[in-house]
Amino acid sequence: QVQLVESGGGLVQPGGSLRLSCATSGSIFRLYTMGWYRQAPGKQRELVATITSVGRTTYEDSVKGRFTISKDNAKNAVYLQMNSLKPEDTAVYYCHANLNSNYDYWGQGTQVTVSS
Repeated sequence: QVQLVESGGGLVQPGGSLRLSCATSGSIFRLYTMGWYRQAPGKQRELVATITSVGRTTYEDSVKGRFTISKDNAKNAVYLQMNSLKPEDTAVYYCHANLNSNYDYWGQGTQVTVSS
């Protein structure tokens, strides 16, 4: 069983930055593909960024060049650095861990609000 706990959300002005953290439990964290998803009110949950066990990253087009996903295997943690935030980035952000169909986990989410 893997537990994911997000932190770092909050209210920020447009153009500002936030760093989300996802602390995980589980001794095989380094084997998982980790990801950040977000869900805005009235919209479906969407993939924001992923990082594989070997550090390969992917990003949703609207966040490329602004967001950076990273992980620290020693700390069993994954991060999402968000810069140049826009109001449309407002959403609940979820941490996700996947090894295969039997090992797929979600965090509880953290709210990010971008507003002046």
